[in-house]
Amino acid sequence: MNYKEGNTVIMKKPHPCGTNLWQIVRTGVDIKLKCVNCGRVVMLDRIKFEKRLKKVVSE
Repeated sequence: MNYKEGNTVIMKKPHPCGTNLWQIVRTGVDIKLKCVNCGRVVMLDRIKFEKRLKKVVSE
């Protein structure tokens, strides 16, 4: 599945700040995500990202 920069996704587990909405900042072998609520940026490899992904909200 292809993911684009700027997509908003819902992850299975919520972030400690209380939301599970993330925005994709960068794609490639690793995927960089930014929390919509607090702005925290994390990087996940594509395999872990696809396992933890619940749904793509907006494209």
